[in-house]
Amino acid sequence: MNSAAIQRTRTVFGGHEKFTFRYGWLKKGLDAVLENPEIFSQEDAFVTLGVGKNMATSIRYWMLALGLCESPLERSRVLIPTSLGKSLLADDGWDPYLEDIGSLWLLHWQLASNQQRGLVWYLVFSRYFDVEFRKNSLIEFLKTQLVQRGCETTEGMIEREVDVFIRTYVPAQSRHRDGEEENLDCPLVDLNLIHFTSSDGVYRFDIGAKPSLPIAIVGYALFLFLEEKLSHQRTVTLDECIYSPGSPGQIFKLDESSMISYLEDLEDFTDGALRLQETAGLRQVYIHSVSKNSGWDLLRNYYA
Repeated sequence: MNSAAIQRTRTVFGGHEKFTFRYGWLKKGLDAVLENPEIFSQEDAFVTLGVGKNMATSIRYWMLALGLCESPLERSRVLIPTSLGKSLLADDGWDPYLEDIGSLWLLHWQLASNQQRGLVWYLVFSRYFDVEFRKNSLIEFLKTQLVQRGCETTEGMIEREVDVFIRTYVPAQSRHRDGEEENLDCPLVDLNLIHFTSSDGVYRFDIGAKPSLPIAIVGYALFLFLEEKLSHQRTVTLDECIYSPGSPGQIFKLDESSMISYLEDLEDFTDGALRLQETAGLRQVYIHSVSKNSGWDLLRNYYA
């Protein structure tokens, strides 16, 4: 994204009230918004939702950050469900209670590709290129990144965002010492994307094959990633799909062989609309007859 585009996008920090989202929250939030789009502007929203007051605020944040709802006006408290929100979480939706691991991978993609409301998640997955990190090093990295983007922040704010980021993926049991109170884990810990070693305080990304990551979710992400490029070109290099910021390779932490395997499978899944070919030693992805609904079709077929 160029600097002009970054400036046009108003970055939102906080709003999660230091909570990660929990099982049941997203369904609860969608049902409430379907019933009353102004639910989160009401003082007693937390009563309707059956959660604490801060938790109600957090649910609103996560509905937006995960792309399950949107606000028609930037500063409006009114929310409307997105197509994905309704398709995934409505009573007759694909997976309203997030029982399919593919849905968790989909939510991870939604969050880590959201540069407006999930910027810390995007930066860590897309622009932090080391395999491991300590909390302090991640805070320093984010300070630099946010300054470059013209985002006004404080160290305390960044530290809070990093705490929530870590709790999104690392189970409480591995972070806490014996006897320390545990929190309810975020569903995304089940993806095992980040591992923590308490003896040295180091977090490590799990880079490589992801047996639980469905082909259709990678395909959906890839078509979204390529959407802007497809307006003026029909090929993209393999390296772009793996290493470019915002690419499926970065956000899902795939290695080269894993990405190649997904691309080969996607050729069958898309009836040849997407094809991996090697020309003069350069491996490229060729895009044929792709519509704006190609990624959506993959999702529909997966859940069907």
